[in-house]
Formats: sequence, structure tokens, C-alpha cells
Amino acid sequence: MTKSQGQNRSRGLFATARKYMPGGVSSPVRAFQGVGCEPLVIASGRGCHVRDVDGNDYIDYVGAYGPLIAGHAHPDVIAAMTETAKDGTAFGATTEKEIDLARTICQAIPSVESVRFVNSGTEATMSAVRLARAYTGRDKIVRFEGCYHGHADGLISQAGSGLATLGLPSSPGVPTAFLAESLVAPYNDLTAVEAMFHKFQDSIAAVIVEPVAANMGVVPATKRFLDGLCSISRQAGALLIFDEVITGFRLCYGGSQELHGIRPDLTCLGKIIGGGLPIGAYGGRQEIMEMVSPAGPVYQAGTLSGNPLAAAVGLATLRLLRDGSSYARLEERSLRLSNGLRCAAADAGIPAVVNCLGSLLSLFLTDGPIVDYASAQRSDSGRYARFFSEMLAGGVYLPPSQFEAIFVSLAHGDEEIDRTIEIAEKAIRRCE
Repeated sequence: MTKSQGQNRSRGLFATARKYMPGGVSSPVRAFQGVGCEPLVIASGRGCHVRDVDGNDYIDYVGAYGPLIAGHAHPDVIAAMTETAKDGTAFGATTEKEIDLARTICQAIPSVESVRFVNSGTEATMSAVRLARAYTGRDKIVRFEGCYHGHADGLISQAGSGLATLGLPSSPGVPTAFLAESLVAPYNDLTAVEAMFHKFQDSIAAVIVEPVAANMGVVPATKRFLDGLCSISRQAGALLIFDEVITGFRLCYGGSQELHGIRPDLTCLGKIIGGGLPIGAYGGRQEIMEMVSPAGPVYQAGTLSGNPLAAAVGLATLRLLRDGSSYARLEERSLRLSNGLRCAAADAGIPAVVNCLGSLLSLFLTDGPIVDYASAQRSDSGRYARFFSEMLAGGVYLPPSQFEAIFVSLAHGDEEIDRTIEIAEKAIRRCE
């Protein structure tokens, strides 16, 4: 499980990639700029392991950034995709598997009475915001520092992981007028939200929030904060949008809203509902969703939306999670890992906080607590980069950014967790 053959082929392939792709990647964090080393070029994955093109094997805690809760190449998931592909890959028409996935989601999440499929989390949040504006007849959106809702204009500034990793507050190309309709408050700060509604009450269409932030590292919202958002938005006639692209079916079968007993007006989903193939979805109360074309006037379309391959793989993944014991196993393994990381840092005399909820966790190399974007940014990113490199050299693949979440899957067993902790104990001492 350790690096044995170097990175000669990875290095050459990445050099070629830079000639034909911006930065050599299709998504910025993959470039490893936040950890200051050369990126991996992955050849294959199986269970909780990935192998790069140089033949080096790693215990994987990236998991494609969330979709692979069952692990890589799970037999049930591969079988579902293979069997579906035999009948065709896309039709530009409704399929039975698409309907089955829609029904499964609506039955699992009480707040979702109707759902529209798209192809990514960005499409889901962008479309939900448009729908909220149309439904309320208002323009402004309240969102939170460090919460990432995709790269759509108006949602991108101060948006966590990718921008934070690159040290960017926003993105060129976004008109100032778009940002003016986006009100940004500190996460877990109800007072700031109340002040915004006091000033802009008749103009706010929606509040959009990650109920567990996973793009400034893992930072759970407090129950008081989420309850307050629900109360404030409804009193003002605004909608509450839960961005559960990461947390949907990750923490429990009904998502974060099930854990907190809150029913948002709209919910955005992705990642796990496609089991590793491109997908996104947004859904909510029937009366709101009936505004989406062709039932209503809010136009949104996509050639590959509801793709039968993604639907089949998503259904296979969700079937694996219906048994409540799946989440108990995930939580047990995550707690084992988080406690091990916490103890490793303490034994080395290095200040550290490990936030863990369900199968999501983050190691922050700083004093705690970590409750919002400002406190997350206190983490020593330089030390994390050194820790990342030491872990990678030991055969453990962590997210190549302080601000991305660690994902534990059903494929991670006690052996892999214990091996990871053993490597971490050595790695973190080298970062003193």
C-alpha cells in the first residue's frame, strides 16, 4: 500500500495534460496546488483503494469527493451500469429508471414531493435559485461564507474549498450586478441573517445553506442556526433551500434535514444519487416545482438530464444504503478514524481539531473550535500540505486541500482505518 515506483508516468502525463487542458485538470483542486506537490493520475479503483498510473496503491479518502459511499467499483453498482448500457446510454426521452429514481428520492425525503434531474450540483443550485426567485417574485439570495453552491454567477464569491485553496475571494468574469443580489453572512450566525432580513426583507427570495458545510472543511450547522433560518425565511415569505449535494444520503437515508427535523422548501442533491456518474437534482413542494417548465414558466432543460446510466447506478447505490446498519457502520468507522487522528496530533503536541459528522470529517491543524469560515481559515494550511505529502508517501490519499472533506465509505474496513491511523501517527510528527 505504499508508493514503490515513483511518479514518472504521472509526471509525464500531467505535462501532456497541461498542453491541452487549463492547468492540466478539469477541476482546480485536482492540480494539488493547495498541497504543493505533483498531482496523481489515477488508473483504477477498487473498494477503498485507488491505483495511479505508476502502479502505486493508496487507501482513498477522496472518494471522488463524495459520490462513492459504497467504494470504488462495487459489484452491484457495476452490474447495474453494465446491464443498463446494453440497452443504450441516452435517449433524450424519459426512461423507467429515471422515474424509479425520482420516486425513490421523493419517498426518502419528505420535503421533496417532486424532483427535476440535472447533470451536476452546480446546475441543481443554479436552477433552485432561479425557481425561488420566480416563485417569490424577488431577486436577492442570502448565503454563507465558505459554503460552496457550485460555480454559477452570483454564488461563487467567498465560496469555500476551491477558491479558498487557491487563495481567491471570487472569480473574474462575474458581473458586479450579479454579486449585488447575493447577500453573504457568516455561517452559524443568526444575528447577521436577522440584520439582512431587517434591511432587505421584501427583496429576499431565498436563503441557501449547506446544513453541514463541507467546503470549508466539515463544519456542522447548529440546530439553533438551522431552526432560525427556517423561522426567519418563512416569516419573511422567502424560501429555504438546503444544498444537500454532499450531505444528501451521506449522513442518513433522508439527508441532513432528516437528522434535524427540518423541511426546507427546496432541496438540491447530487453525488450519491448518481453513485459516481454525473447527476444533480432539485426538488421540493409540489406547488413550487409546478412552476418548472413544461408544467410552468420557469425554463430549465438538459440533454442528458435523467440519464439512464446515472439513474441505474444511483438506484443501486441507494439500495445499499436502505439498510440502517449501513449508516451505523459508516459512523463507527469515521469515529474510529477521527479519534485516531485527534490522538495522533495530541501525542505529537500539534494543535488540531477534528470535526466529524457521520462519514464526513476534517482535520484542522489549529486550536478550536471550528464553527465558521473565519475559524476554518485559521488552520495551518502549510502544515496540512506537509502532512498530506507524508500521508501520500505512506500510501494514504487524503483530499489535496485543507478545505475539502475526508470521505469514509462502506468499503473502508478496520484494517484500512487502523493502517491510516498508524501512518498518521508517523506523518504528523514529521510536520512539527
